[in-house]
Amino acid sequence: MVQQLSSEQQPSEKQLSDRQPEKQPVIYPESDGQPMADNTKQFRWIVTIKENLERLFAADAMVFVAGDLLWYPVEGNNAICQAPDAMVAFGRPKGDRGSYQQWREEGIAPQVVFEILSPSNRLKEMSKKLKFYEQYGVEEYYIYDPDGIDFAGWLRTGNAFEVIEDPSDWVSPRLGIRFVLQPDTLEIYRPDGDRFLTHVELGQLWEQERQRAETAIAQLEQERLQRQQEQERYQALLNHLRQQGIEPPTLE
Repeated sequence: MVQQLSSEQQPSEKQLSDRQPEKQPVIYPESDGQPMADNTKQFRWIVTIKENLERLFAADAMVFVAGDLLWYPVEGNNAICQAPDAMVAFGRPKGDRGSYQQWREEGIAPQVVFEILSPSNRLKEMSKKLKFYEQYGVEEYYIYDPDGIDFAGWLRTGNAFEVIEDPSDWVSPRLGIRFVLQPDTLEIYRPDGDRFLTHVELGQLWEQERQRAETAIAQLEQERLQRQQEQERYQALLNHLRQQGIEPPTLE
C-alpha cells in the first residue's frame, strides 16, 4: 500500500530549489599526462639534480625532495597545479606521495624549484610557470637550458621575484649549493665542494668505494694470517726448545 503525502507534507518548489546538491569529493590526479622529459639530455639533468639533492639532505628527515611531482597549492581546486622538474620542501618529512597537496603539508610551499628546458618548451608556458611559482610562495626558482647552455634564477623579495642578475657563479641561500656556468655546461657543487654527479658517475663512485672496501678487508685478512703464522712459528720454536731441555726465558 502506498501512502500519498498531503499537500502540507509535500516540499514546496522553493524548498526544492533551495536544496544544495551534495558536494562530490575533489580528485587530485597524480599525473598531468605529460612525459617527465622530452629527450635524454633533459631527463639526465632532472635525475642528476633530484638525486644529488636527495643525497645532500639524506640525513635530514625534515627535507622532502621530489621530481616531476604534481603540486596542488589550493584545496578544492585541482586545476591549479604544477609539476616542477625538481623541488625541495624544508620542514616536510620524507616519504612517498602521490602528489604534494599543500594544505596537507602544514601549508608549506616548496621553497626551491628547478625546471630543465627542452626544445618543446615555449615562452608562454615558462612565463606561466614563473607566475605560478611567484604567486604560491616559492623562494628560489632556477631554469637551466642544456642545449643553449643558459642558466637563470629568481629570488623572492617580499611577495615578488627578483631576477638574479649574475647567476653564473651563484650560491643558493636555501640549499647552500653553488652553480658555476661553464662555456659548455652547468656545474653544481655541494657545500663541501664536491660536484653534483650524474647517475652513471654515482654508480662508478659506488663501485670504486666498494672495490676500496674489498681491498682494505683483504689486506686486513692478510695481515691477520701473517700474525697467526708468526705466532705459530714462535710457538713451534718454544716447543722445540723445551723438547731439548731448554726453557726459554720469560719476557717481562
